[in-house]
Amino acid sequence: MIGTMIRFVTLGTFAALLASPAYAAGGGGGGGGGGGGGGGMDPFASTYSAPSTAQPTYPKRPGTKATQKNRKPNNQSSIDDPAFATGYRVAYDTIYERNDYASAIAQLKSLGHDDHPNVANLIGYSYRKLGDYEQSQVWYERALKADPNHVLTWQYYGLWQLERGNREQALYHLSRIAAICGTDCEEYKSLATALEKPTGTALVY
Repeated sequence: MIGTMIRFVTLGTFAALLASPAYAAGGGGGGGGGGGGGGGMDPFASTYSAPSTAQPTYPKRPGTKATQKNRKPNNQSSIDDPAFATGYRVAYDTIYERNDYASAIAQLKSLGHDDHPNVANLIGYSYRKLGDYEQSQVWYERALKADPNHVLTWQYYGLWQLERGNREQALYHLSRIAAICGTDCEEYKSLATALEKPTGTALVY
């Protein structure tokens, strides 16, 4: 009897794993993370678990813990198309392994999912790394329009605000992050640390 129960639990867990977006995608770049290499990180991994079933996953920058909660179900945040996931990974590697931001922008736009918050977030980051703050802002805003709770965009857009000298706006972004994932998540800590630095300090993000 016990052996049968164990088999059912194991089969149920495996089935849930196969059904998850992270498993289906197979593989995150943030919107404002440092230009370091991806180093074998899973682009679609998430280490945060909100109190709900079928928790969506989304990209994260290497070295951070991706967090989201209170997400509304929508197609914007699901990455269940293998071709899309593969193309996204290629663009991610172009950014974090080769720092070729112009090529990454072209690769991301070619995916045909410009309004996906993960895609828009990475395009915004790439434009920022190229020094095009105007286009970077357009794409960060686009990511937040697609998903107002996309906490990574709030973080990296907050770093964008700091680079532009908009400290009050960066503080607002910090408050939005706190409302989404609390003050213990990595996104909050990262932006809070940046805000503690003197104005004009170069940010390595």
